[in-house]
Amino acid sequence: MSNYSRGNLFVISAPSGAGKTSLVKELSKKNNSLIISTSHTTRQPRENEINGEDYYFIKEADFRDLIEKNYFIEYAKVFDNYYGTSRSLVQSELEAGKNVILEIDWQGAKEVRTSRLDIISIFILPPDIKTLRKRLLNRKKDTPKIIEQRMSSALKEISHYEEFEFVIINDNFEQTLTKLNDIIADPNTNLHRQSGFFENFVRQMMAEKA
Repeated sequence: MSNYSRGNLFVISAPSGAGKTSLVKELSKKNNSLIISTSHTTRQPRENEINGEDYYFIKEADFRDLIEKNYFIEYAKVFDNYYGTSRSLVQSELEAGKNVILEIDWQGAKEVRTSRLDIISIFILPPDIKTLRKRLLNRKKDTPKIIEQRMSSALKEISHYEEFEFVIINDNFEQTLTKLNDIIADPNTNLHRQSGFFENFVRQMMAEKA
């Protein structure tokens, strides 16, 4: 009898500033069998970002060539830059029994759902719009113009939360991390699964922005 066990594929999405990247990095430290998939992108590296670790930084012409070759399991254009996930890299890690996290936006998550891979999808919500803006400002990574674009985009992204199996409000980093660990440990758990509560929560958030 084979002891082979295929890994699980987790998709985590959130609007910019919700804390997704920090949560995923900390999550990987606590789970040895968890792999964060490294995306390809056409944007320029930010300070301290490492090619092949944070992203695979490539030219747009090369990215378009990979699209033609069906290299990506998903890809999207966000703020004038392309982002994409390698199909072969993800599949090889899953076949090796590793749990893989795709840290992608709702567009990418929608594409992955059309593939033949089974996924466990998680959406991270900010506690409110004011906190989201504050987090974007505190990152000091973007110009005021880009921050406004991200805020506008955030509302659109948040409206897609219903497409995800699990929803977590990131109002406390450690508590949110614990909830993510619950899902990684048992993808069949009913903890943190979609519920009617989030409909009212998101409606109030949208009203706050308006």
